[in-house]
Amino acid sequence: MATVDMTRIAGNIGALTSLNALQDVNNKLVMHQQRLSSGRRLLSAADDPAGMNIATTFNVRRQGMKTALSAIGDAQNLLASMEGGLNKIQDIMVKMRNKALEATGDTLGSGERAAIQEQLRSFRDEIGDIVEQTEWNGTNLIGDASGSAGGVSTGRTFLTDADGGTTAFSFTAVSGGINANQGFAPIGASGSAASASGLGLDNSILTITDSATANTARAAIDSALTIIKQGISQVGAFSARMTFKEEALTVSHANTEAAYNRIMNANMAEEQVEASKLGILQQTATAMLAQANAAPQYLLQLFR
Repeated sequence: MATVDMTRIAGNIGALTSLNALQDVNNKLVMHQQRLSSGRRLLSAADDPAGMNIATTFNVRRQGMKTALSAIGDAQNLLASMEGGLNKIQDIMVKMRNKALEATGDTLGSGERAAIQEQLRSFRDEIGDIVEQTEWNGTNLIGDASGSAGGVSTGRTFLTDADGGTTAFSFTAVSGGINANQGFAPIGASGSAASASGLGLDNSILTITDSATANTARAAIDSALTIIKQGISQVGAFSARMTFKEEALTVSHANTEAAYNRIMNANMAEEQVEASKLGILQQTATAMLAQANAAPQYLLQLFR
């Protein structure tokens, strides 16, 4: 600090020193006030270049995690739609099996068996409607009525990490005739029970004239029901996997958010203490500047 010589009034060193101290206090006070008003510790890269770099990295990752969590939620909704459609088909097929089993009894006449046959075909057609209606954003999830589009066996890609990567969930073929890019159509793609692309419940199978044909229909329904159960199991397994990913990503997001918050955001209690201290120093520095400006006036007494 420069030596103050009170006998030289052309340069008021004491006032300049007090002014510099006041300006320093003002600058610091403004910084803490900005932090308090914005909640940010780093107001610009100049405050902490390395910290800003690290905080930006954390910020990019936490934003990516939020996007991934949102995507997982959408994927869970999609899988829930698939499961809902398959569950309803399963419920209908259980009723179909019971009706076919009822038709095996010789206590029924041809009229009763004809009614059961009509009911089975009606149930089969409703399964086709459910297959068509189970869709997401215009894409069939479990196939179309012909059994040739979409389907649980089709690979579906979901965003599952915060870095923009994806995981393709391939719903692989299951025993019983679900091929790649095929669905749970009640009839095969060719319209024949021999086709391996659907559930094989065409009219030739669902023809009930006697106990033998009723048993044939029941056996076909059992096979189709096995396929549906396997499909539901697949969807359930992937839904559980999505839940695990969501739980792990939620924890990771919270930790990343905490790291970003520690670097980037202000400690409001500490900033308030500093602002209060600097507010007092601002007042005392102003008072000292006023005294320094008035100090040279004592030299006037030498000229009396």
